[in-house]
Amino acid sequence: MSVAAALKRARPGLDIALIEPSQELYYQAGWTLVGGGSMTQAQTVKPRRQFIPAGVEWLQHGVTEFNPDQNQLLLDNGDSVQYEYLVVAMGIQLDWSKVDGLTETLGKNGVTSNYRFDLAPYTWECLQNFTGGRALFTQPPMPIKCAGAPQKILYLAADYWRKKGVTSDLHFFNQGGAMFGLPFFAKALDGIMKGYNATPHFGHNLVAVDGPGKTATFELADGETVTEAFDMLHVTPPQSAPDVIKQSPLADADGWLEVDRNTLQHTRYANVFGLGDCTSTPNAKTAAAARAQFPVVSANLLSVMDTRDQPGSYDGYGGCPLTVERGKVMLAEFRYDGEVVPSFNADPRVPRRSYWVLKEKIFPFVYWYGMLRGRDWKYPVPKLRPAVTTDLE
Repeated sequence: MSVAAALKRARPGLDIALIEPSQELYYQAGWTLVGGGSMTQAQTVKPRRQFIPAGVEWLQHGVTEFNPDQNQLLLDNGDSVQYEYLVVAMGIQLDWSKVDGLTETLGKNGVTSNYRFDLAPYTWECLQNFTGGRALFTQPPMPIKCAGAPQKILYLAADYWRKKGVTSDLHFFNQGGAMFGLPFFAKALDGIMKGYNATPHFGHNLVAVDGPGKTATFELADGETVTEAFDMLHVTPPQSAPDVIKQSPLADADGWLEVDRNTLQHTRYANVFGLGDCTSTPNAKTAAAARAQFPVVSANLLSVMDTRDQPGSYDGYGGCPLTVERGKVMLAEFRYDGEVVPSFNADPRVPRRSYWVLKEKIFPFVYWYGMLRGRDWKYPVPKLRPAVTTDLE
């Protein structure tokens, strides 16, 4: 949507088609706030038609096959589409079925997930109905979209229950080995966990859920399993590249759309570009990353059409507003190679109320009326700031 709008603004005469089956657009970054009771479900969805640029043809179908050697796509209605240039932004696939018993119990038995639009309100219902007991929160193997989301809801739940005087036994089960991929932020988050008296369990991967029996089973690194009881369970599902990309010539060995990490041009098909969660770029899969990527793709695609050098370069920027309590956010920003690049002249590990305003009010506005309109609003502007030292104690 962003690339199509940016291209139409730059060159109104371009023949552009948007291939997308969904009638709705979602502000997925808001679903954590829906689950935490700070935003309504209705605030995170709008009709897609409202945002499609004038002159862009909308093909309301899904893609079932890529044939890049013939510059052709196949659609789920059997039609084929020829293209001269292709931009792929298919997101990441949520593999709910890889956890035994999960799909059968989602939305009931106290089992929920903010990774689904229809379930985020149930998360808030679970928080409100919780009268005490054991609450588990899970994080699967990377990569996943918004790697901070699995713990954000833990903090919002802990803060809500503390203020309500509800006694909770909080546990975070993470397949990884730390609270965050960057030690700079992980140490600070260790402190947040301790403040809530929450227990982290690293090297634990959720493999099965028994909703009626209120148990969750985790696989350890050595292949052994442990089963944990719960009164509430928030699940972050396993995730992977979309199957249609995995099965196509566009994929790398791991199934992701294979693009150059800076130009976002496909490494083998010069007329193909990619952005967002479906690509092979080694950055965090966040909305902030997509916001930083779409101007690069737009500029570089136009330069390829004009046989000019590509001017755009993506530096791996990503951002994660970590909601550590209702009203306070730790704003983690970073780029390739783990460099911390804060947009503000302040320690990014310190949660601030001003960042909550960004998370709750400013970022949604930028998404709906900046990014989706193809406007390259220069906020945040990480390239104007050098990386900060991360050896601070």
